[in-house]
Amino acid sequence: MKAVGVFHYGGPDVLEVVDVPVPQVGRGQIRIRVHAAAVNPADVLLRRGFTDPMLAGRLTPPYRPGMDAAGVVDEVGPDTATDLQVGDRVMAMVVPIDPSGGAYAEYVTLDARQVVKAPAQSSHAEAATLPMNGLTARRALDVLGLAPGDWIAVTGAAGALGGYTVQLAKVDGLRVVADASAADEELVRSLGADHVVRRGPDVAQRILQVVPGGVAAVVDAAVMGPKALPAIRPGGQIALARSEGEPGTTPLGATDNVMVRNVFVPDYRYAHDKLDTLRVLAEEGRLSLRVADEYPAERAAAAHRRFEAGGVRGRLIITF
Repeated sequence: MKAVGVFHYGGPDVLEVVDVPVPQVGRGQIRIRVHAAAVNPADVLLRRGFTDPMLAGRLTPPYRPGMDAAGVVDEVGPDTATDLQVGDRVMAMVVPIDPSGGAYAEYVTLDARQVVKAPAQSSHAEAATLPMNGLTARRALDVLGLAPGDWIAVTGAAGALGGYTVQLAKVDGLRVVADASAADEELVRSLGADHVVRRGPDVAQRILQVVPGGVAAVVDAAVMGPKALPAIRPGGQIALARSEGEPGTTPLGATDNVMVRNVFVPDYRYAHDKLDTLRVLAEEGRLSLRVADEYPAERAAAAHRRFEAGGVRGRLIITF
């Protein structure tokens, strides 16, 4: 089968189209014929070698990026508890450090708990935008455990993770203040934010103008780190989708009055009910499936270059 992987770490051009064996299907597993895989920050970290300590000795190169897959059920393994059948359109969150490898491949075999039906009427590309970012947003809100009516701030609200966080926060009955550039303000309002403030290094001060006592929590999708802390009330929380020390992060510094919640989305790799709830919300129009552009597998490097250039709204999709 065709796959996109790396034998050596580096820039986008290290991504290679390779031919690898089709994975076998074991007990409790489903094989997906992948048609679309989204490009995410985690893919760049793998390509650059940041995840090498978690890959080396567990998998054999080429290492494959990709945490979102959408396609069609190709085979269901024996003794598999599932309502899915061969031919069903599905989506799944894939964890590249697991034995499955990443989603950048024509076929991927997963635990059945990772696979749910794709939202009705969605394209493969649209469905591929939802699993990882949707589950990350869901995990962030779950670990924060806020009550309906609480104020939450979302940085990077125009992005994929930020956008899903805004929409899921509204599903949870929270009040949302979110940041946006002038060009993205209407987009963020359309996602349901109660107040939109201008993005930038002093965004915390603008959030405080909306919520003078400070918000109950921040979901820091823009990886602002310490710049977001002043917006939080004493005893409040900040949810970090990227751990301190990862490329692009800044140490938070003193957090005596704020509880730090690290969000590790692989904790939800088998959260079948939560992923299926995201499907339902998408079908109801309460979650927006935003595709920025599609690239055939042979142009995966171009997709990564565009992603790293920044400013992409919605997800770039690699097609197979």
